[in-house]
Amino acid sequence: MIFEPSFINSSIPLAEYPRPQLKRDSYLSLNGEWDYCICKKGEFNGKYEGKIVVPFSPECELSGVKKQLQKDEELHYFSTFTLPDGFMQDKLLLNVGASDQITEVYLNNNLVGKNFGGYLAFSIDLTLYLKDGENQLHLIVTDDADTEIYARGKQKYKRGGIWYTATSGIWQSVWLESVPSDYIRSIKLLPSFNDKTLTITCNSLDTQAVEIVVIGDDGAPLYTINGKTNEAITFKVEDCKPWSVDTPNLYPLIIKTSSDKVESYFGLRTFSTAKIGGKIYPTLNGEPIFHNGLLDQGYFHDGLYTPKDNRTMFEQVKAVKDMGFNMLRKHIKIEPQLWYYYCDILGVLVWQDMINGGAKYKARRIVLAPFINLHLNDTNYKSMGRNLESRRQYYVEAKGLIEQLYNCVSLCVYTPFNECWGQFDALKTCEWVKSLDNTRLVDHASGWQDMGGGDFYSRHIYFRKAKPKNDKKRILALTEFGGYSLAVEGHVFSSKKFGYKKYKDNSSLYSAYESLYYDQVLPLIENEGLSATVYTQLTDVEDEINGLFTFDGVLKLPKEKVYTINQAVYKKFDECVKK
Repeated sequence: MIFEPSFINSSIPLAEYPRPQLKRDSYLSLNGEWDYCICKKGEFNGKYEGKIVVPFSPECELSGVKKQLQKDEELHYFSTFTLPDGFMQDKLLLNVGASDQITEVYLNNNLVGKNFGGYLAFSIDLTLYLKDGENQLHLIVTDDADTEIYARGKQKYKRGGIWYTATSGIWQSVWLESVPSDYIRSIKLLPSFNDKTLTITCNSLDTQAVEIVVIGDDGAPLYTINGKTNEAITFKVEDCKPWSVDTPNLYPLIIKTSSDKVESYFGLRTFSTAKIGGKIYPTLNGEPIFHNGLLDQGYFHDGLYTPKDNRTMFEQVKAVKDMGFNMLRKHIKIEPQLWYYYCDILGVLVWQDMINGGAKYKARRIVLAPFINLHLNDTNYKSMGRNLESRRQYYVEAKGLIEQLYNCVSLCVYTPFNECWGQFDALKTCEWVKSLDNTRLVDHASGWQDMGGGDFYSRHIYFRKAKPKNDKKRILALTEFGGYSLAVEGHVFSSKKFGYKKYKDNSSLYSAYESLYYDQVLPLIENEGLSATVYTQLTDVEDEINGLFTFDGVLKLPKEKVYTINQAVYKKFDECVKK
C-alpha cells in the first residue's frame, strides 16, 4: 500500500499530527505564539518581553525573536490552554518533540516534570495539577552549547565552517493528548521479510487484551490478531508486499485495547549483509543494494533546526529521490518523526548518526591525525575528551534515539561516532548498539579512527582521489566525499564561504561532479566492491557552500544529468555484483 502525505492549511505552524507511528485521535496542538523572556539564571521577575512562535528556536528568524540564548541565561515560555468539551479522559499528557537542552515544565505554578537533553521527544503527565477552565503552562529552558556532558551536534555559539548557529529551547512540535489510565505507552514493531512475519509488542502499565488489525491494499482488514500487551505477538504477513526503495509498500495498523486505540504502520523488510566474490555487501530483503546517498545536515536558513512547514521537509526528501538517490545520511541530528515517515513513504534509506558530544575538540585530534593516518586509542578517555558523566550520558541519549526510531521502516544504519568527535570505546559501543537493535547495520566509526569493527570500512575522502581498498571483512563505503563548492550569486547566506574544493560556475561544478562519479566511484565499484557512497552534501548551510542545493533551495546541477549519473552507478553495481 503506497502512502501519501497530508498537509493542513492552518495558521498554526507545523499543524500536522507529529507522531505517525503512534497516532491518536486525541490531539490539541500548542504550536503558535507564546510569551517569552530571556534573562540571567535565577533572575526572572515574572514579566515577559514579547512573543515567540513555537516550535521555532529563539535564534532563528521564524521565531520572531532572533536572540542567542547564552549558557548563563534561561529561556521562559508561557501560554494558557482550555481543553475543549469532551477532550479529557483519565490523563492529560504534554508531548514535546524536542527542546534543547534542559527543560522544566510547570502547570499552574507546580513543577510537573523535567527533561534532560536536546534531541529526543518526551511526555509529561499534567493530570495532577490540571484545573477546570484555563490552565497556565510555563516552561524554563537552559542550554549550554559548549557542554561536555550532553549531545550538542554541530552547534556553536560562534558559527563557522562546518559548525553552525546553536539552537536552544523548543524546536519541535508541542501538543496535548488525553488518554485512559492504562493507555498504550509505546509499540515496538519487528518485521521480517525472511520469515514473512511481524512481531508487535504493545507496552502498557498493566497487561491487558489487545487486538491488532493490519489493513490491506484495498483498505479493508487483511489480518486481525489478538494477544496481550507487554508480550511479543508474532504472526504471519505473507500477503503483504515487501518494502523497498523502488516499491515502498506500507501497511496501516490499528491497535486497540478495551479503553485505548492507536494507529501505526509497518513495512515488510530485512536489512543484512552478504558475501559475494569474497567481498561483503549490504542487502535489502536478501538482495544486494548500492546505498547511494547524500549527507543531510537538517538545517534550514530561516528555522535552523526546524523547517518553516512540513511540506518543505517532504519536498526536500522528494527532490533527493527524484534525482535518483536512494539514501540520506542524517548527520549529527535527530529529525521530527514526520521526516522519517516521509523517507518511509518515498523509499529513501536512512543512515542515522548518533549525536556527538564530549570536551572541546582539539585540532590535532580531529584535523591533523586523520590526514597523517594516525589512529588514536579511543579507550584513553582523557585524550578523547570523554569524562565519566559524558560517557554515561552518551549511552542514555543513544539508547533513547534507538528506542524512538526503532519502528522507522527506512532506517538501515546507525553511526555511533563520526570523525573522532567525542569517540570512545567504539568497539564496545558497536556491540552495545547491536544488543539493542540487531536489525540494522552499524558504521561504528565513520570517516577515520577506524577500530576494525562494525559492518563498514568507512572512509571520508576529501582533497584527494578516492582510492580505498576493500578489507574483505566489511562493506566498503565512502561515507563522506566530494564537498564540491559553488557560491551562487544571490543565494549565499554569508559573506564567509567555506568549502572543500571551490568552483567558479555551474558548468565547472558539474564537470567535476561528473568526473568524480565516472572516474572514481564507478571504478571503485568494479575493482574494490564499493557499495555505499555519501556525497557531501544536500544543501548549503550558513557559511558552508558545498550543497547540491543553495541554502534557499536552488539546485546547482542539472537534475536530469545527476539522475543519469545515479542510474549509471546502479547499473555498474548490478553488473559487478549480480552477474
